[in-house]
Amino acid sequence: MKFSLFATAAFAAVPAAAEIYLKEQFNDEGWKDRWTVSSEWKDAADLGEWVRTAGEFYSDESDTGIKTGTDFRFYGLSAPLAKPFNSSNGKDLVIQYSVKHEQGIDCGGAYIKLLPGKGFDAAKFGGDTPYSVMFGPDICGANKRTHVILHSNPKDENLLIEKDIHCEKDKFSHLYTLVVRTDNTFEVFVDNKSVRSGKLEDAFDFLYPKEIEDTSQSKPEDWVDERMIVDSADTKPAGYDDIPQEIADPDSSKPDDWDDEDDGEWEPPMVDNPDYKGPWSPKMVDNPDYKGAWAQPKIPNPAYEYDPTMYAVCKDECTQVGFEIWQVKAGTIFDDIIITDSLEEAQKFAEDTFFKKKDGEKAMFDEIQKANAPADDEMPPMDMGGMDMGDFSLDDDDDDFDAMGDEF
Repeated sequence: MKFSLFATAAFAAVPAAAEIYLKEQFNDEGWKDRWTVSSEWKDAADLGEWVRTAGEFYSDESDTGIKTGTDFRFYGLSAPLAKPFNSSNGKDLVIQYSVKHEQGIDCGGAYIKLLPGKGFDAAKFGGDTPYSVMFGPDICGANKRTHVILHSNPKDENLLIEKDIHCEKDKFSHLYTLVVRTDNTFEVFVDNKSVRSGKLEDAFDFLYPKEIEDTSQSKPEDWVDERMIVDSADTKPAGYDDIPQEIADPDSSKPDDWDDEDDGEWEPPMVDNPDYKGPWSPKMVDNPDYKGAWAQPKIPNPAYEYDPTMYAVCKDECTQVGFEIWQVKAGTIFDDIIITDSLEEAQKFAEDTFFKKKDGEKAMFDEIQKANAPADDEMPPMDMGGMDMGDFSLDDDDDDFDAMGDEF
């Protein structure tokens, strides 16, 4: 069988169908069957309640998410993927979800985790459970960052991105997207705008350094690292040490009523001597033998090896997704989660969910603010200290304003 060149090229151009490992919108009570609360992670009194709601302001009341419902509580929740995600299959990883800090968060996490399935216990899922990816906003006071933590298989460590990524703190929904690509690059989007991208090796500590210090070397004994030296030609001026620190005030004089018998012998007060320059020290000049600061020589690091599979955070399969957070002030709503291998698929889902409701949510919020704003005739009266304007006359000969000046 023969194929035309055009047919072959067209076949090769068709992208592989996107794989969706999880898609969740929390629009029905069936979410409780799909997700498991971490009931054995902490004592019941320490665990907050998850509530399905559209929130206080929304575009569509039937479009709900899940909200943290109790202040000062831990929250644990997880769900299985529709099928395991395996990085060894050479696929990109895309994690996307929306976060709405409707309560005006002061301190608490709102990140999501992708978890390996080996030994996973949903009821005990918590802070100590091994994970492969941790991604999303975390806020406490002035600290506001979007976490990106990826698992390194060679190091068997979870690696935090080295430079913080800003996160949103207002009360509206925001969309967070993480892409880990098979070419060992990554990208983070907030509301579908790229806020950070680059090579994994540059942003995370995946690789050992290419060079290390040669500890067998030490600074030579004749190495000169003193930048400045004493000027041998500089000498202390004659009589320098005889200059007193204080002198009698030349502008002072004995008071006319001073009585030597009663007051004792008069002495002028002392003042700082303008000619006194402090202890003498010789001038410093550039050292002609200065070689600079000595640095430990570098040698190739025998432990360095480029890892072409840095992207493979789920090398042995990830099977679960979950939230494991603490919040001081509860009220965060999570929604529109998708785990896939296609950024295009995630963006399409965002258009059908997040961006469809974004403007309506803001419009309802503005309406609520406007309805709750005090009318002009409801403004609180000015505090006059117990007086009102009737106490005052505007007659020129009235002394009320003088009295007012005395009181204030």
